Amino acid sequence: MGRSYGVPVAVCELDGRPVRFTWEGRLFVVRRVLDHWVSLSADREPALRCRSRERANWRVRVASHAAAGVYELQHDIHDGQWRLARVWE
Repeated sequence: MGRSYGVPVAVCELDGRPVRFTWEGRLFVVRRVLDHWVSLSADREPALRCRSRERANWRVRVASHAAAGVYELQHDIHDGQWRLARVWE
């Protein structure tokens, strides 16, 4: 089990894949994509509930000066927002 976060992160992409991201002022470099899948979920805002939100999920192995581990990034296809969903260290 990992820790859940759900916080926004700044992600740099190459051909739609995350290659590095910044979280809490630290830079994490993606060394390997472990898994990738797309999920649909209902929007939590009452006015938008009838719409599903498509999210691309990426489980990646990263390295940084301070930490290495497995991180799960979530990309909202509709608004372009990236979130750090989960961390396994």
